[in-house]
Amino acid sequence: GYGIGGAIEETNPEKVEAQFNTNFFGAYRVLHAVLPQMRKQGGGLIINMSSIGGVIGLPYQGIYSASKFALEGLTEALYKELYGSGIRIVMIEPGDFKTGFTQNREIITAVDGQDRFEASRRVIEHDEQSGQDPVKIAYLVEKIMNRKDPRLRYAIGAFDQKLSILLKKILPNRLFDRIIMKYYKC
Repeated sequence: GYGIGGAIEETNPEKVEAQFNTNFFGAYRVLHAVLPQMRKQGGGLIINMSSIGGVIGLPYQGIYSASKFALEGLTEALYKELYGSGIRIVMIEPGDFKTGFTQNREIITAVDGQDRFEASRRVIEHDEQSGQDPVKIAYLVEKIMNRKDPRLRYAIGAFDQKLSILLKKILPNRLFDRIIMKYYKC
């Protein structure tokens, strides 16, 4: 996968469509193709790769976050639709890991707020480049595959990133948003 970095207002519709084609419609097409066979065989396991950015709207990663929010909604709804069918569906919500994601990000140059974008971009890139070993995700996938009844969501990453998901649930929205904006230097 890949992400788009930059201001939402500066991102043209074609780039947004491409991001959704990769992060949402690609997963949807796979689901659409495999579900009939899984129903015939009486079960199966689907693991969708979401992101902490699909739980928390990240500044200057808004298009990426939106595509992952859509995947989260689809997976959550499908979890309910498939309940009791023998078909299990799971979302993995990674934080930052040392992958080629930073190098593959498409940067949209902001006209207004370029300084804020660059400050935020430095935080994002630092977190990604100092992220965890992606082998941890492989171990999690193996663990999920071996579980009889896996839960819907598995957040994985640095402690503070996983904690941010909990904080979003328990803090007032305004306070949580201020914490995120301060962290990302918005």
